Amino acid sequence: MNFLQPLGKYFSLVRFSHTVFAMPFAMIGFALGISAGEFHFSLKLLILIILCMVFARNAAMGFNRLADRNFDALNPRTKTREIPSGIISAKAASLFVIINAGLFILTTFFINRLAFWLSPVALLVILGYSLTKRITALCHLVLGIGLSLAPIGAYISVTGRFDFLPLIYSFIVLTWSSGFDIIYALQDDDFDRSANLYSIPSLIGRQKALFVSSGLHVLTFILVAGAGITGDTGLLFWTGAALFSALLLYQHLIVKHNDLSRVNLAFGTTNGIGSIIFALFVIADLYFRFR
Repeated sequence: MNFLQPLGKYFSLVRFSHTVFAMPFAMIGFALGISAGEFHFSLKLLILIILCMVFARNAAMGFNRLADRNFDALNPRTKTREIPSGIISAKAASLFVIINAGLFILTTFFINRLAFWLSPVALLVILGYSLTKRITALCHLVLGIGLSLAPIGAYISVTGRFDFLPLIYSFIVLTWSSGFDIIYALQDDDFDRSANLYSIPSLIGRQKALFVSSGLHVLTFILVAGAGITGDTGLLFWTGAALFSALLLYQHLIVKHNDLSRVNLAFGTTNGIGSIIFALFVIADLYFRFR
């Protein structure tokens, strides 16, 4: 039990449970690649893709916590996080980031040449997000771009090429995650203004920020429909799309500009469940149409 405690600290540092946001979309990208025609299921490749997702997210979240440690120490909501509270040292966190970034690049080497050559670019995007809050309120979109690499990255891992349909899924992730990150940032709008940090809520206020988030999620709904039409999907896809869209709507119904008590329910639980449900239905639709 004592052996597992240090590992648990790092899982907490990177909020390992939040891997559920992008991982299901990576599985969609993998399934799309398999269904492309000339490719077959490979357990080895699936494991490599999962490892890439884990290593990339560990590096990104570890770097985020490292870069924000001084701000986190001043923010009442985040001052108990692992680095500002002294549970994990900045040196240990830096080593954790370097190891995971290196393992991510190494793992892509065993996938295919395109994935390997693109891996430093992917790292640049997902690590760079942590610094954007210092210079632009569009930081939420940068986060979305980082997460949106999941479906197209998994598809490239299978096929070694780009295609239009997995790019639609990447744009789904971009608009969806940017929208819910704005909701999450509502909690820190006052602190962000006092610390000269940028976010949509700190720039235009909570009420208008919720309108922007809603607009992004309307785009998500349109893109989901576009993926369904482009992919010539069946009833299972549209069932999953309806459930996913309903959960998008639900999070906007429970979060108000003057009541943030259910932000974590909207941000974590609702979006996590939504991504899993959507992925399961999309993958099932692909399976029954192409088996």
